[in-house]
Amino acid sequence: MSDTLHVFLSHGLESGPDGTKIQALKTAAEQFPGVRAKALDHRHTRDPAERLQQMHEAMSRAGSVPERTLLVGSSMGGWVCARSSELTPVLGCFLMAPALALPDYPQSRPRIGARQTQIIHGWADDVVPAMPVIELAREQNLPILVLPDGHRLASSLDRVVEEFQAFLQRLK
Repeated sequence: MSDTLHVFLSHGLESGPDGTKIQALKTAAEQFPGVRAKALDHRHTRDPAERLQQMHEAMSRAGSVPERTLLVGSSMGGWVCARSSELTPVLGCFLMAPALALPDYPQSRPRIGARQTQIIHGWADDVVPAMPVIELAREQNLPILVLPDGHRLASSLDRVVEEFQAFLQRLK
């Protein structure tokens, strides 16, 4: 089995692979030896099912094995990662303001199938309310860090990167 840790980053609905948060996390991941990080580009579709398919295709193309795969997602990208891990259990999920527990979202309460998970959310998130995500984390016994920030977690970028580095360190 390869020692390579594959990290797939999935951006939100209104963002892209070159967004500040995704690039900061990609750069942080690439500082670790043996890590290959790929920021997916979902901008051509707003359909969650298509984005989910893109994630599975990216994992397959990279030849990643689930037990050496980390999925990182923000907002809709968080849903993509959570749902991907439900279908194919992976080593880790790092989810930021994930679009979970939303009434109009397909399969919005996935059973996250990662050996290690970290959720980060903002108390003032006006896109994905914090309380349903906190409840989902409680139901699944998942760690969640709630910060005094909004949906984009823009004021907490340094903290998010620090948490991500610590999460990677635990996985490695």
